[in-house]
Amino acid sequence: MTVYCADYDNVYASAWTIQLLAGSACMRFLTLTFTLVGFVAGSGCGPPTNPAPPVASAPAAKAALQTAETVDRNGIDTPAETVVATTASEATEPAAKPKARQFTFHYKFRVKDLQPTGDAAKDIVRVWLPCASSTDCQTVTRLKATAPAELTEHKESQYGNPLLYFETAAPSAGEFWVDVPYEVVRHEVLKSGSPGNADAEKLDDMLRSQFLAADKMVPTTGKPLKMLETLELQEDPCHLARQLYDLVDGHVAYKKEGTGWGRGDTNWVCDSGYGNCTDFHAYFIALARSIGIPARFAIGFTIPAETNEGKIAGYHCWAEFHADGKWVPVDISEADKTPELADYYFGHHPANRFEVTQGRDLIVEPAPSNSPINFLVYPIVEVDGKPVQAQTEFTFKRRK
Repeated sequence: MTVYCADYDNVYASAWTIQLLAGSACMRFLTLTFTLVGFVAGSGCGPPTNPAPPVASAPAAKAALQTAETVDRNGIDTPAETVVATTASEATEPAAKPKARQFTFHYKFRVKDLQPTGDAAKDIVRVWLPCASSTDCQTVTRLKATAPAELTEHKESQYGNPLLYFETAAPSAGEFWVDVPYEVVRHEVLKSGSPGNADAEKLDDMLRSQFLAADKMVPTTGKPLKMLETLELQEDPCHLARQLYDLVDGHVAYKKEGTGWGRGDTNWVCDSGYGNCTDFHAYFIALARSIGIPARFAIGFTIPAETNEGKIAGYHCWAEFHADGKWVPVDISEADKTPELADYYFGHHPANRFEVTQGRDLIVEPAPSNSPINFLVYPIVEVDGKPVQAQTEFTFKRRK
């Protein structure tokens, strides 16, 4: 049985929070949190078969809003879900169907401080950027772009991601803007209630090998696997994946301090014990692949829940593992920041997401100097083979 709670922006949580006002003069709150261990019906993806904690009685009144913190210094992770738990009768009613969100997204950036030398060969600016496409979870229409040169669409060879590329001479003004707008319809992923595209989710031997192979920063042997020695591994792949999910959540803290975080370096996060979404999911993918569970990386953006339009500070990423013939999403960094939603973020994905690419170690042609690309979400800009920092300005506007 899956217990759902209604939500303001597509998050169904198997958690109820009761906030009782204690002392109006002091405005102190006593928070009692009861967590229900959700079991994902249909797909078979739920928590391991460990004894469940006692189920608390249902709250009599609506719980208070709980808003996940919006972050980011470098534009890495912008989770902004707002979750509403409802009354007992509403909470026990399963969702009729996954919700959807429609929005316009502007992938916009500025390249500045260019210094033309007068040498035509050395003044060529080369630019690579992701090209979002439709998937089972989203329908994407790319609108007319603004750029100093024609954008040509290419496809990287590892995962088939489309990407955009152009070359232009460094302008005398020393800067230019690029704006690629999209119309997006994104659907919530509820693997317990929606079968998805069965044919699209099948893995042949070649794909299975690909999603079991190591990446440059995601090994399938060595130090990170020592954590598995602490577990009595389940046989069911979904229960086994949940063990890994909880293991990573327990070992890694969401924190961005110093250097090294944000690259998805499994060895680094194993030693440091902290990082951002990239680090959490690199660790999960390494563990999953090492024990024979195909897993993949996806990256894009979170659409803020608390407003209908505005800027997006930066990217967000997640992982998916393959079991029971389906790709099952996990978002462990969000679970770490909002533990009461840990059951939701295993096997479900809210509709306020926008995916732009999948995979690590991307190979594209023509290739940038940093090939293979660790992951592609921000534009890559080079002049004479040297990287140039682009100033991003991602915005959205809800349409429904």
